[in-house]
Amino acid sequence: MIILDTSIWIEFLRGNEKYYSIVKDLLENQKVLAAECIFGELLQGSLSKREQNIIVQYWNNLPKCSIDEIWIQAGKYSAENKLHSRGIGLIDCIIIVSAKNHNAKILSLDNKLNSILTKDEIFAL
Repeated sequence: MIILDTSIWIEFLRGNEKYYSIVKDLLENQKVLAAECIFGELLQGSLSKREQNIIVQYWNNLPKCSIDEIWIQAGKYSAENKLHSRGIGLIDCIIIVSAKNHNAKILSLDNKLNSILTKDEIFAL
């Protein structure tokens, strides 16, 4: 399974050719795992009710990362790895911990996030 970071979803929803076909293929093959924090960020940046509806439709139809104590797990992970001082926020830690908990990879355009992930944690294009 793959967790698509907000940056990838934005490019997909914009129809960016470089990412659209890759994400479409992952979605069609049921390889995408949804993280609530990412969809919250997408909804926060939506510009219209139409965009909100599209985002919510994806959310409703994708398998979800479990969220039991995810904020606590992410906070501990951040502290143990001193990620706050490296510019990695709690949302990114939630994504990392969610991926670890679900044996998933992460696809992101965020250089800071990608810089702390191992090659086994990154879904390479």
